[in-house]
Amino acid sequence: MRCVYVIGAGAVGLLIASFLRKAGYAVTVVTRREEQAVEIRTYGVTLFQMDGQQRNFEVDAVTERQLVVEEGAMVIVATKYDALQALLPTLTTLSDVPLLFMQNGLLHYEQALALKQQHIMFGSAQFGAEKVGETTVYHRGIGVLKLAVGRGNDDFIRIFEAACNEAFFIEQLQDAEQMLLEKALLNCFVNPLTALLQVRNGQLIHNEYAYHLLQQLYTELMQAFPYMQQKFPFQTVYQLCERTANNISSMLADRQAGRKSEIETIVGAIMKKAEKMGADVPTLSVLYYLLLAIEESGEKM
Repeated sequence: MRCVYVIGAGAVGLLIASFLRKAGYAVTVVTRREEQAVEIRTYGVTLFQMDGQQRNFEVDAVTERQLVVEEGAMVIVATKYDALQALLPTLTTLSDVPLLFMQNGLLHYEQALALKQQHIMFGSAQFGAEKVGETTVYHRGIGVLKLAVGRGNDDFIRIFEAACNEAFFIEQLQDAEQMLLEKALLNCFVNPLTALLQVRNGQLIHNEYAYHLLQQLYTELMQAFPYMQQKFPFQTVYQLCERTANNISSMLADRQAGRKSEIETIVGAIMKKAEKMGADVPTLSVLYYLLLAIEESGEKM
């Protein structure tokens, strides 16, 4: 059975690692901190499934500085964009192993393709995951894992189809860059509003004032990207908020923890694309600068 290294021990990384391990793959989780690596080696990864069942999986764990990838392995990069920047020098030293990048936003696309590896894929996660503590992850919602080849083969498709059909559905797309743009737009509808209003996703459709802001933001972005309106009718955005009603968005989780969010690679990147097309996105711009001001002040919830 092929060995899989999951770089990044956040919610998405731990959820993927647990389902791969459940399917029998040899999994090594790669952490930034030695303390977390020790916890995972000692206690394993605990998964709370959608049906309420609790499972524990023994997995290996090392830090990024200890990472040595064995021949024939595959590597999933599930860090956030900022952490990826520090990780890129390490990735350049790896042998020619297949890489799958799971970052939100758009800024990592060209950086990943600049690496020397022959086989590079991109993933867009649209399922619910919440990390609690160092070793525990809750599966919060069944959704779609979209995968697209940047170059090379699609071996990751077969691995996920075999291992993760209980956690999410697999959808293979042809255009990786377009896939990332679509996910960034979806994130722009939900993440900045939930982070600023400090609410879970469902409140965007159940609170009348939040709902008004969501509709306004949708109209603005569809005017900026009219070719996306057929792909994203407002009902799609509504159903996303409904399906993930109890989820805490990644930007809200970052604000709660006082961490730097992914606002640049998601909202900032969409604003730049809109600007290149000669479109104004004033509502999104206000949300962008408000979140940056909050991050600058270091304010937590």
